[in-house]
Amino acid sequence: MALRSSIRAFLPRPVDRALIEDILSRAARAPSGGNLQPWHVDVLTGAPLVALKARVRESFAANPHGEGTEYPVYPPNLTEPWRSRRFEVGEQLYASIGILREDRAGRLAQFALNYDFFGAPVGLFFSIPRGFGPPQWAHLGMFIQNVMLVAVERGLGTCPQEAWAAMHKSVGAFLGLPEDRMLYCGMALGWPDEGHPINCWRSEREPLESFANFSGF
Repeated sequence: MALRSSIRAFLPRPVDRALIEDILSRAARAPSGGNLQPWHVDVLTGAPLVALKARVRESFAANPHGEGTEYPVYPPNLTEPWRSRRFEVGEQLYASIGILREDRAGRLAQFALNYDFFGAPVGLFFSIPRGFGPPQWAHLGMFIQNVMLVAVERGLGTCPQEAWAAMHKSVGAFLGLPEDRMLYCGMALGWPDEGHPINCWRSEREPLESFANFSGF
């Protein structure tokens, strides 16, 4: 858990299918109420990944705001302290690669790298049946967390990307997602470029006393 971070620069080194299958199989031990296991994963590399990125690149160029999301990635009116946390982590990210706040073009170009999976050789897409609610979304989240932790254990890096939710139409059409399944997010997977500045900082976490209460001890 301490080693996991969102990797945004990868080495041009392929990842074996057997390794990805092992990661996903182990991650599927995530808790799931009623054993529903509501997750589904599409894994792309090679030519299919190149084709998807080309399609999404065209869509993003035509509309940098995306296609709209099917769920709110953030609440519409964040209050404190959450608003400041989101602002500060964004500032830390761009500062790590020398992009100033007033450099809107630079920030947009960096954001657009989401749709290149930050150069990762593998892209994962996680989806869930539309009829499932918050409890099953929590189960999906635990599965995704497991994927990231097992990947770190294997020496790989990941970046979970809710940015892909804004391209759900293009992705859904490319993957052939059935109407009864909703895209939740994408994830970049590959070998991290350890020396890249964007991978050399860590977001802050609040101290334990700010989010935990203990009674009876």
